[in-house]
Amino acid sequence: MPKFPSSFDLLNALTPRGSVRERRDIAYGSRPRQQFDLYLPASAKNPLTSLLPVVIFFYGGSWRSGARAEYRFVGRQLARHGYIVAIPDYRLYPEVRYPDFIDDAAMATAKIAEMIASEGGDPSAIFTAGHSAGAYIALMLALAPGYLAAAGYDRGKLAGAIGLAGPYDFLPITGPTYKLIFSPAPDLVSTQPIAHVDPGAPPCLLLQGALDTLVAPKNTASLSSLLRAAGTMVQSRIYPNIGHISILLALLPWFAWRAPVMADINTFIDEVCTADPSLRTDPAHDLAGRTGSG
Repeated sequence: MPKFPSSFDLLNALTPRGSVRERRDIAYGSRPRQQFDLYLPASAKNPLTSLLPVVIFFYGGSWRSGARAEYRFVGRQLARHGYIVAIPDYRLYPEVRYPDFIDDAAMATAKIAEMIASEGGDPSAIFTAGHSAGAYIALMLALAPGYLAAAGYDRGKLAGAIGLAGPYDFLPITGPTYKLIFSPAPDLVSTQPIAHVDPGAPPCLLLQGALDTLVAPKNTASLSSLLRAAGTMVQSRIYPNIGHISILLALLPWFAWRAPVMADINTFIDEVCTADPSLRTDPAHDLAGRTGSG
């Protein structure tokens, strides 16, 4: 039977490489799913330009599905905005359970940090990022320093973390599959990003749609509130008219009218990299508390 294109195939086909260079199948471990792809803008490795910020993007899929090749549209779009982008695979359920997918992500981050300067990336401007379950992973790396430390990398070197529609505060776990995924944890509280907030966390950007019916917007509101109380630089927005998948699509220029997701990411990275102190005190940067219930 013919293979019909998936929605990922269409998104990837509609998002051309342009001037973006791609390097695929770079290993960070010995297992088949311990590889990542790199997306490099034309200015990368140009001796006449500065080193570029680096975004390590972890895709979602409920910790049980997904592949880096499906998210080429994300890598290309972010790279077109001047970032070096890495999209790693990580092992999934049922091959592994918590916390193995976080350990894989930590290994990938350490490997990327080690080699990214040779590709024109700035080792002092590395941001973990992700959507849905990938946002959970990105924020666990940023908030729970033990994962990166075990991989040989200091959490304090992260420039920031970016979460799109992430589950950060989802106890009690009710779904049978999710109970299995997190069953190795001796204490389920420790599986929650909100349980790891401390003053050493890097700056965070948390974005979500108010129409998200898969991950409740309270996840973003809860985490942003705790980060602020801990003194962390945090921006958060809950967009009024988008849901769980459309927040990811809003990265693309054709859907940017739905929500300024790409613009908000650009602003956050620019402000963090220039160390704008107003982020710490300007309440206008945090809109989650106004619409974050539910």
